[in-house]
Amino acid sequence: MVADPVNSVHLKYASLGVLVLQTTSLVLTMRYSRTLKEDGPRYLASSAVVSAEVLKMFACSVLVLMENNFSLQGMKRLMKEQVVKKPMETLKLAVPAGIYTLQNNLLYVALSNLDAATYQVTYQLKILTTALFSVSMLGRRLSLFQWLSLLLLMAGVTLVQWPTDSEGNTEEQKVLTAGSRFVGVMAVLMACISSGFAGVYFEKILKETKQSVWVRNIQLGLFSFVFGFVGMMVYDGHGVWQAGMFQGYNFVTWVVVVLQAVGGLVVAVVIKYADNILKGFATSLSIIASTLISYFLLEDFNPTG
Repeated sequence: MVADPVNSVHLKYASLGVLVLQTTSLVLTMRYSRTLKEDGPRYLASSAVVSAEVLKMFACSVLVLMENNFSLQGMKRLMKEQVVKKPMETLKLAVPAGIYTLQNNLLYVALSNLDAATYQVTYQLKILTTALFSVSMLGRRLSLFQWLSLLLLMAGVTLVQWPTDSEGNTEEQKVLTAGSRFVGVMAVLMACISSGFAGVYFEKILKETKQSVWVRNIQLGLFSFVFGFVGMMVYDGHGVWQAGMFQGYNFVTWVVVVLQAVGGLVVAVVIKYADNILKGFATSLSIIASTLISYFLLEDFNPTG
């Protein structure tokens, strides 16, 4: 399919707008789900990652079926030609799949230890890593204003980590809070590096081939599911055997899973019709919404000067 230029532009900005909404909703819902007080066990982050991959693959399969006019034979033939008969092309997706799986797990760790606003600002450092990987891997050139904006971004990330003394806290509480924040920040930094590399690598694959973006996502999802399932059994296998994969799941958990799956699809469309750097700046808009909601509704963030 050759996309009409006008439709491509509309799709580009529509997908960017949806991505801003999805990012804001996911961060706040995920943070809420990880801090929600419940009687039973908390849901396993690794399980939520696997569930999101399964849901994403199902959605992509439906979209591929729609592209083939709901012909199961046509879809089967397409999958055989594009996936089975091109094993090396399919294997290329193993690299970003493994990194995305690691990144998704790191985000749960980060949001278990940081408030939504601090997480959002710090996670925007992925714009810098994405820009550096875009320059080195894709040969993209950035203007002076783009480099200046990246430097301002780094300044913002530094300032948001500036230590503040909370009145009434004991020394033990301060140490625990500092340790928790350190774990959260390190998780975000690792996620930023992995996000930058995986995003640019996936963009390179998408733009070098004429394959359907949904077929590519099915390939990516298959590897992500395998990596995620193995990771879940290695790190949370005992809990899974004892209480099941879906222990601690509730309505909020399923909302997080759905939002994460939708995010994967929207990101793929954005990368296909825009680029990773523009995607990064678009998601930065969600910081404002996240900060306001984190301050007024979740009440877990008090902005300082």
